Amino acid sequence: MRVATLIKSNDDSTENVTPDESDLFLQTVPRTYVHRAGVAEVFVTGIQQIGPDHFRLGAQWPRSHSYYGPVARRWHDPMLLAETIRQAQLLIAHQAYDVPMGHQFLSHDATHAIAPEGARLGDRPAHVLLDVRCTDIKRRGKTVSGYVTRIDCLRDGELIGSGSMTVTCLPPNLYRRIRGSACENTPQRNLPEPVAPEAVGRHWGFDVVLGATGVNRTWTLRADPDHPVLFDHPVDHVPGMVLMEAARQASLAVLERPDALAVAMDCVFDQYVEFDKTCVVTATQATPGPGGSHTVAVEFAQGGAIAATINVTAIAS
Repeated sequence: MRVATLIKSNDDSTENVTPDESDLFLQTVPRTYVHRAGVAEVFVTGIQQIGPDHFRLGAQWPRSHSYYGPVARRWHDPMLLAETIRQAQLLIAHQAYDVPMGHQFLSHDATHAIAPEGARLGDRPAHVLLDVRCTDIKRRGKTVSGYVTRIDCLRDGELIGSGSMTVTCLPPNLYRRIRGSACENTPQRNLPEPVAPEAVGRHWGFDVVLGATGVNRTWTLRADPDHPVLFDHPVDHVPGMVLMEAARQASLAVLERPDALAVAMDCVFDQYVEFDKTCVVTATQATPGPGGSHTVAVEFAQGGAIAATINVTAIAS
């Protein structure tokens, strides 16, 4: 990919961007395009089409956030990248491919990785440029029904990370036919006791998504429907971002480093995680990797089957 040289902006309120990209960071996109109820939870700020199935998007990461706040007072939370990728593929679907509002999106797999230097906290919000290419585009009639997004992430002209996601777009009638009575599922409010927040990088039990079991490296999934970020809008199953947060918390517990930076995730989603059945979360021991990193494999089991597997790579601060 050719990366344009970024120039210094004379406006101190804007990070370095090229003149033709500056309008990508002026304001957030409409929240409905990224399936968010709260405007404050929208991170994508603009989109340009570069060529067939090739897009450039802007995103802004806040210096503070009610849930995805700074890690060890040094870094942006890499989960901001995961959520930005989720929002980017939705915006492309609705804005570029004319996928109608009301369609449901099924994620089959997702990855993201970021260099620690790319996640550094600055003295202002981070402006992140996403270079996105869509491949394996499928159609149902004239409507796009699925695709793969591959994303390079740049900050100040430097490649800081990457990601991908494979999605299927389902019209409402087909989604209801596939889900059946599960379309009516609602979250349970009889939640298990959370693990100690300080063990998983959290300050309050309200933000913990792992239920204590007393068994080593084993928890139950704890999905609180009243959480304003994790459940920003009504859903009939546990969102993928909740599973990713649970995997992150599990990896920090295994590493016994609640301030570690989870720099990468590799996720496979095999089936929906339902609200009305217990989901058991298990993690492997940490496997050492390069640069002081460690990887923990986390599985989500429900109804006798593996619903999702997420490998988390983290670096201790």
